[in-house]
Amino acid sequence: MSEPTPMPATPEQPWGAAPSPDPGAPTSTDRGGPFDPPGVPWQGVSPRLVTVRLIGAAVWLGLPLAGGVVAATLADVPALWLVPGVLGALVLWTVVVVPRQVRAIGYAERDDDLLIRRGVLFRSLVVVPYGRMQFVDVQAGPVDRWFGIARVQLHTASPTSDAVIPGLPPTEAARLRDRLAARGEAQLAGL
Repeated sequence: MSEPTPMPATPEQPWGAAPSPDPGAPTSTDRGGPFDPPGVPWQGVSPRLVTVRLIGAAVWLGLPLAGGVVAATLADVPALWLVPGVLGALVLWTVVVVPRQVRAIGYAERDDDLLIRRGVLFRSLVVVPYGRMQFVDVQAGPVDRWFGIARVQLHTASPTSDAVIPGLPPTEAARLRDRLAARGEAQLAGL
């Protein structure tokens, strides 16, 4: 068998190298489409948000799971084991999905608006123009504070806008709050 001959070199490509991908094609970090505008530098949230969300899931799913196991054991009815089985599957699903959901959350500050993306299976991209913001709120519950994270809530005239950035370190949340408030005031003043 003969060896394959290398491809001829071009000024931007060395001998034998594979052709470079199309510069406009989406990369692994730029998935393209309406949810990832090109050239937008996305900021992620803290990975500690995974732990906070799993603690919440443990409370809401773990307690009914334990109650279902106790009830199925005491009642001695084999069909009653379906309840803990389904709850156990939900716990397992939550443990798998939550880290992916947290990695999918991102925000980007542009000149005239703020972009917030989230979701793995059901994706969403929220665009909040700075001039539409009424006020910016920073919130942190007891578990959030324990893990050192906060959430930034953007309030607009529309009650249906879901402009929340969870899982930010408190210093970043305060910086973002102040920056967004200043940009909103500048947009309203017509600067």
